[in-house]
Amino acid sequence: MNTTNTKVCLITVYDKRGIVNFAHSLIDAGYKIISTSGTAKLLTENEICVEEISDITKFPEILNGRVKTLHPAIFGGLLADKNNEEHISEIKKYNILPIDLVVVNLYPFKNTVSKEHSMDEAIENIDIGGVSLIRAAAKNYKNVAVVVDPQDYNIIAEEIKNNPNKEISLPTREKLCAKAFAYVSDYDIAIHNYFSGRFAKFENGFGNKFFISGEKFCDMRYGENPHQNAAVYKTNNIVQNFLLDSIVYEGKKLSFNNILDLNLALKVVGEFDEPACCVVKHAIPCGAAIGENLDEAYNLAYECDSKSAFGGIFGFNGKVTEYIANNISKIFFECIIAKDYEDSALEILKKKKNLRILKKDAGDLNLNEYNIRKFSGGFMIQDEDKKHLTLDELKNLPVVTNKKPTAQEYRAMFFADKIVKHVRSNAIVLAKDSYTVGIGSGQTSRVDAVKISIMKANENKDDGLTNGSVLASDAFFPFRDGIDEAAKGGISAVIQPGGSIRDKEVIDACNEYNIAMVFTNIRHFLH
Repeated sequence: MNTTNTKVCLITVYDKRGIVNFAHSLIDAGYKIISTSGTAKLLTENEICVEEISDITKFPEILNGRVKTLHPAIFGGLLADKNNEEHISEIKKYNILPIDLVVVNLYPFKNTVSKEHSMDEAIENIDIGGVSLIRAAAKNYKNVAVVVDPQDYNIIAEEIKNNPNKEISLPTREKLCAKAFAYVSDYDIAIHNYFSGRFAKFENGFGNKFFISGEKFCDMRYGENPHQNAAVYKTNNIVQNFLLDSIVYEGKKLSFNNILDLNLALKVVGEFDEPACCVVKHAIPCGAAIGENLDEAYNLAYECDSKSAFGGIFGFNGKVTEYIANNISKIFFECIIAKDYEDSALEILKKKKNLRILKKDAGDLNLNEYNIRKFSGGFMIQDEDKKHLTLDELKNLPVVTNKKPTAQEYRAMFFADKIVKHVRSNAIVLAKDSYTVGIGSGQTSRVDAVKISIMKANENKDDGLTNGSVLASDAFFPFRDGIDEAAKGGISAVIQPGGSIRDKEVIDACNEYNIAMVFTNIRHFLH
């Protein structure tokens, strides 16, 4: 039994960054250090006096290190309440050393399973003893401090140094307790999700429990509006840190709205292998195009709705050229994100004050993820909408009208159908060839969405731009009025899911106006 007032620290860490300096500071403060063999070896090599845990438990580490600290001589010292006479009597009776500070971090499970690995490697990187030590120390935070983050070493060392009793204050122990439980929760969630993905077969792919874990990336200036607080978290259990792993060349901190818009821009251009550009404003595409090259795609996407592009986001799936940089610099926009940039293009873009310039390959986008929507008192999850027809599948669908689409109309419908799933419902996309000419979004009636798409197409342009355009709708037409409006705009073909009780009425309207129409039986609502 430790009969002195010496403070005791247990150290067992996989991540050994900074631990030598921290241990030196503890020794200088008069702490006794006990440790597992691996950590003890490092500390001893750096002239730090340490006692191995096996000498305290009188039991060796066994099962290739699977069992090191799981012993009453350790956990009695961790869980004893110093204000409980019965506890104090018991640890004295069994000669158990009370422990004041625990420094632990865990086997790198998430790092192991994020790269090529065997199941045996995954299993061996599931920490048992370390998690148990953290939980025990955090439970007894009134008596024991627990440190799981190397970034806290200097803070703790400074507090011990400046405390006459070489103790860690209760407020600090409380913060460390909360941090420790968050640390083991995140660790357990990663393990749960790993094995759920391999062993569990849930109905519709969803289990009875769903966990979200994230690490704060940064605080934000504010949320959607200045009066709302906000922060950004990186998730490991749902998706890879796609957008947050972008290279940031220039610009002030991203806003809440910037992140949503950038993510959407990448999702749109990620739909295509061809050079693609998308302009996003307020979480809605206002122009999108593919072209022979990125310069052409940019011109077509911007011209779709140049007014809405003001203050928007530009996304590209290729290398931004000097031509694009020169032209885009003539307008005000918030952010640009692209697979790459010509050096001369970067120089031009960096001259624009406060412009956020990011580099990210849309081809890295992982759509095998969940879409999560919060509501008051709960949340819903669903798969991402990654369903779309190939051009060959589209051509093989039954045409429900007398007029058959031309080869050019099929290509335009194929393009428009990919874009419409990224537009807020009710959504209408007008397209020619492989570029949008008008987009109507977020309307409470579909006919209004049609009217807006035609208005956008002809705004500040010569009337008749929509002549020969195809129309993509994210859901069925409930009435023929949408077709009546489309006919006024000169629409030549329609692609839509079908399924309305008035489908015949809608088909008859198309036949009246000699408009071709294809039913996909695939709805693309986006609320």
